[in-house]
Amino acid sequence: MEHVIDAKNKKLGRLASDIAVILQGKKDVSYEPRLSGNDTVRVKNASKVAVTGKKMDQKKYYKHAGPLGHLKEKKLSDAMEKDPSWVLRHAVNLMLPKNKLRAKRMRRLIIEQ
Repeated sequence: MEHVIDAKNKKLGRLASDIAVILQGKKDVSYEPRLSGNDTVRVKNASKVAVTGKKMDQKKYYKHAGPLGHLKEKKLSDAMEKDPSWVLRHAVNLMLPKNKLRAKRMRRLIIEQ
């Protein structure tokens, strides 16, 4: 089953957790934890997702490039400016269980700007 979600004026975290529940198949009657499920999620208006408080300036994403001293960081505002779909995809990815089904579930997430 395909779920279409309009992300306009929805909070980032609540939206990501709702998407993660759907991708796991928990909204389906025949839910089984060992299966990846078969529901797909299509998100529209990902660039218009809402963020509360001072998160746009204070929330940071870290990435380590390997050698000592190569810790990279970027603010949420910079990430939203560059690619808002990455921010939502990253949030959903972290909310899914960390197992071998995660990649299969993430393939069923389609984000439109």
